[in-house]
Amino acid sequence: MKTTHTALAATLALTLCAGAHAADDKKPTEKCFGVAKAGQNDCGTSTHGCAGLATADKDPAEWKMVPKGTCEKAGGKLAPQKKDKK
Repeated sequence: MKTTHTALAATLALTLCAGAHAADDKKPTEKCFGVAKAGQNDCGTSTHGCAGLATADKDPAEWKMVPKGTCEKAGGKLAPQKKDKK
C-alpha cells in the first residue's frame, strides 16, 4: 500500500511540475541538469518528487529550466548524469 501512495504522489508531483512549466512557455526553455543550487531545483527526481528539495549544489540529477541554448554554456548537461562515487 505504501508503494502505491508513493507512486501516486510522484505521478501527481510530476504532473503539477509539467503543468507549471507549460504555463511559462513564452520563450523556448530546456531542462538543465547539474546547475541547480541546493533547494533551488525546479522539480522532482528519482529520489524526491518536488521542487526545492535538492540537498546539494550542482547535483547531476537535479535540474532547472533555463533559456534554450544556455545550459551547456553554464556548465550543465541536457540529460541527467550519474553522481561520481568517491
